[in-house]
Amino acid sequence: MAHYALINTDTNIVEQVIAGVDENIIQSDLDGTQVGGSSEAWEEFYASRPWFENVYCKRTSYNNNIRKQYAGIGYKYDADADVFITPQPYSSWSLDENFDWQPPTPRPEDDVWYWDEPSLSWVEA
Repeated sequence: MAHYALINTDTNIVEQVIAGVDENIIQSDLDGTQVGGSSEAWEEFYASRPWFENVYCKRTSYNNNIRKQYAGIGYKYDADADVFITPQPYSSWSLDENFDWQPPTPRPEDDVWYWDEPSLSWVEA
Protein backbone atom coordinates (compact mmCIF):
# COMPACT_ATOMS: atom_id res chain seq x y z
CA MET A 1 0.00 0.00 0.00
CA ALA A 2 1.39 3.36 -1.03
CA HIS A 3 0.86 6.67 0.75
CA TYR A 4 0.41 10.07 -0.83
CA ALA A 5 0.68 13.59 0.59
CA LEU A 6 -1.79 16.19 -0.61
CA ILE A 7 0.03 19.53 -0.61
CA ASN A 8 -1.48 23.01 -0.73
CA THR A 9 -0.55 24.65 -4.03
CA ASP A 10 -0.11 28.10 -2.41
CA THR A 11 1.85 27.21 0.72
CA ASN A 12 3.52 23.85 -0.10
CA ILE A 13 2.23 22.59 3.26
CA VAL A 14 0.89 19.03 3.56
CA GLU A 15 -2.84 19.14 4.25
CA GLN A 16 -3.60 15.43 4.23
CA VAL A 17 -1.87 12.06 3.85
CA ILE A 18 -3.85 9.23 2.28
CA ALA A 19 -3.35 5.52 1.70
CA GLY A 20 -3.49 4.77 -1.99
CA VAL A 21 -2.60 2.33 -4.72
CA ASP A 22 0.94 1.04 -5.31
CA GLU A 23 2.57 2.74 -8.25
CA ASN A 24 2.86 -0.38 -10.42
CA ILE A 25 -0.89 -1.10 -10.38
CA ILE A 26 -3.09 -0.03 -13.28
CA GLN A 27 -6.84 0.29 -12.75
CA SER A 28 -9.83 1.60 -14.64
CA ASP A 29 -11.34 4.89 -13.52
CA LEU A 30 -15.13 5.23 -13.26
CA ASP A 31 -15.30 6.28 -16.91
CA GLY A 32 -13.21 3.30 -18.04
CA THR A 33 -9.97 5.26 -18.46
CA GLN A 34 -6.84 3.38 -17.42
CA VAL A 35 -5.01 5.06 -14.53
CA GLY A 36 -1.82 4.25 -12.67
CA GLY A 37 1.32 2.40 -13.59
CA SER A 38 3.69 4.90 -11.93
CA SER A 39 3.94 7.11 -8.86
CA GLU A 40 3.53 10.17 -11.06
CA ALA A 41 0.33 8.81 -12.64
CA TRP A 42 -1.22 8.11 -9.24
CA GLU A 43 -0.09 11.52 -7.93
CA GLU A 44 -1.89 13.19 -10.84
CA PHE A 45 -4.95 11.00 -10.32
CA TYR A 46 -5.34 11.81 -6.62
CA ALA A 47 -4.66 15.53 -7.09
CA SER A 48 -7.34 15.70 -9.79
CA ARG A 49 -10.15 14.28 -7.65
CA PRO A 50 -12.94 16.85 -7.29
CA TRP A 51 -13.07 16.53 -3.50
CA PHE A 52 -9.46 17.76 -3.24
CA GLU A 53 -9.11 21.45 -4.12
CA ASN A 54 -5.94 23.51 -4.60
CA VAL A 55 -3.60 20.61 -3.95
CA TYR A 56 -0.94 18.66 -5.72
CA CYS A 57 0.17 15.21 -4.68
CA LYS A 58 3.50 13.52 -3.89
CA ARG A 59 4.20 9.96 -2.80
CA THR A 60 5.60 9.45 0.68
CA SER A 61 6.97 6.39 2.48
CA TYR A 62 6.71 5.01 6.02
CA ASN A 63 10.29 3.72 5.85
CA ASN A 64 11.63 7.15 4.86
CA ASN A 65 13.16 6.04 1.57
CA ILE A 66 11.15 8.50 -0.54
CA ARG A 67 11.57 12.27 -0.13
CA LYS A 68 13.66 12.04 3.05
CA GLN A 69 10.88 11.19 5.48
CA TYR A 70 7.25 10.24 5.79
CA ALA A 71 5.08 13.31 5.26
CA GLY A 72 2.74 14.49 7.97
CA ILE A 73 0.07 17.16 8.15
CA GLY A 74 1.84 20.49 8.55
CA TYR A 75 5.08 19.34 6.92
CA LYS A 76 6.46 21.49 4.12
CA TYR A 77 7.33 20.08 0.71
CA ASP A 78 10.51 21.53 -0.82
CA ALA A 79 10.14 20.93 -4.56
CA ASP A 80 13.73 21.93 -5.39
CA ALA A 81 15.18 19.31 -3.04
CA ASP A 82 12.19 16.93 -3.43
CA VAL A 83 11.92 16.39 0.34
CA PHE A 84 9.36 16.73 3.12
CA ILE A 85 10.48 18.95 6.01
CA THR A 86 9.08 18.69 9.53
CA PRO A 87 7.54 21.84 11.02
CA GLN A 88 10.08 24.11 12.70
CA PRO A 89 10.10 23.11 16.40
CA TYR A 90 11.23 26.52 17.69
CA SER A 91 11.71 29.89 16.01
CA SER A 92 15.40 29.96 16.95
CA TRP A 93 16.19 26.65 15.22
CA SER A 94 17.56 26.61 11.68
CA LEU A 95 17.43 24.11 8.86
CA ASP A 96 20.72 22.38 8.04
CA GLU A 97 21.97 21.06 4.69
CA ASN A 98 20.25 17.70 5.37
CA PHE A 99 16.87 19.43 5.96
CA ASP A 100 16.93 18.72 9.71
CA TRP A 101 16.18 21.41 12.29
CA GLN A 102 19.15 22.30 14.48
CA PRO A 103 19.16 24.28 17.75
CA PRO A 104 21.42 27.33 18.14
CA THR A 105 23.59 25.28 20.52
CA PRO A 106 24.12 21.52 20.37
CA ARG A 107 22.20 19.34 22.79
CA PRO A 108 24.35 17.98 25.67
CA GLU A 109 24.98 14.27 25.31
CA ASP A 110 24.51 13.19 28.92
CA ASP A 111 21.25 12.78 30.85
CA VAL A 112 17.92 14.15 29.67
CA TRP A 113 17.62 17.71 28.39
CA TYR A 114 14.84 19.82 26.95
CA TRP A 115 15.01 22.99 24.92
CA ASP A 116 13.94 26.23 26.62
CA GLU A 117 13.12 28.75 23.89
CA PRO A 118 12.93 31.89 26.10
CA SER A 119 16.50 31.36 27.36
CA LEU A 120 17.71 29.78 24.07
CA SER A 121 19.36 27.01 26.03
CA TRP A 122 19.13 23.38 27.04
CA VAL A 123 17.76 22.69 30.52
CA GLU A 124 18.40 19.45 32.35
CA ALA A 125 15.18 17.56 33.10
